[in-house]
Formats: sequence, C-alpha cells, structure tokens
Amino acid sequence: MRAEVGPGVTVVAATKYVSLADMAVLAEAGVEVVGENRAQDLEAKHAAFGDAFRWHFIGKLQSNKARVVNRMCELVHSLDSLSAARRLEVPALVQVNLAGEQSKAGVEPHELADYLGYGVVGLSTMPPATTDPEVSRAWFRRLRELAEEHGLTELSMGTTQDYRVAAEEGATFVRVGSVLFGGREGSYDSPP
Repeated sequence: MRAEVGPGVTVVAATKYVSLADMAVLAEAGVEVVGENRAQDLEAKHAAFGDAFRWHFIGKLQSNKARVVNRMCELVHSLDSLSAARRLEVPALVQVNLAGEQSKAGVEPHELADYLGYGVVGLSTMPPATTDPEVSRAWFRRLRELAEEHGLTELSMGTTQDYRVAAEEGATFVRVGSVLFGGREGSYDSPP
C-alpha cells in the first residue's frame, strides 16, 4: 500500500496495539513498513510476519533490547540514550524533545552532537498534543532546520492527525496508526 503523502515520504504503520490478526490485514493490504513500540511485541510479530514488512522500531529503546532491534529492524526512530546508541548496529534517528515536555522522551537539541558518531541518519520528534495540525508546523520546521544544521537527511515526524503538515515541512517518514483501524487508540499517535 503506497499512501500518497508526498514525494520521498514513507508511511510507517504504527502497530503498538495491533493484534496478529490485524497484522495479517496490513500485509494483505500491501502495507510495506511497520513500526513497533515494544521489543517483545516486535519479536512476536516478526516471528509471525518476518518478510511481509520492513520493520522499524518507534518506541522507547532500552539498551538491553538493542540486540533484538538489530536482528529485525532496518531503522530506529527513537534513539535517546547513548547507552542504546553504543549497542545499535542499525541506522537510527535521534528523538528530539523540542518542546521540553517532561512527559515525552527525547534529547534536548543541544545534546544532539553527542549522538552523531553512532550511525545517526536523521531526527524524529513528537510535538505537543493539539487538535490543530497547523500548530505542529513550527515544531516540524524547527526539527528540519536542526537536521540541516547537522547534515542529516531523514526526518520522522507527523502522525495520523498532522502527517500532511509534516510532509510539507520535510518529513521523510510519517507514522500513522489510528487512521488504519477506524480511529482506534494505541498507535504512535501518542508518546511511547
């Protein structure tokens, strides 16, 4: 399934609360890339659907789970620990907490340079929750500028409610979940 979001934008189906039966539906629909939040769920879903998808990790990555992610994923969207960075063998996006929200993971922008020697290819962010996608635009623009300052090309930003704005601001990955299953809660539409 190739969703028309914009040129150069990959849609990542967020599967945090997606059952194995619903994973089969995604495979039948032609979804190419899925993003999982938890290493143990990644293992179970990968065991059942291995080559049916390209696998991304989009949740909080604990350094002791890096081995699992290294075996199964082509990209991590949520790197925010130097300990995990040292153990990763796959490319990663550093998750940046641009708004400084205590409830969200991510590094502060001034910490980004510490991660650049560890296979980092880009950045990701989750802006403050809002019902107006336009409110997210400034956060997405700031992430793009930060990536440009560091010579990074990949940007994971935007979810079901604001993916169009994210694509307009340079996203190369957007994570959608609830839109795939009729507004169900539990995708990457909320912080991990």
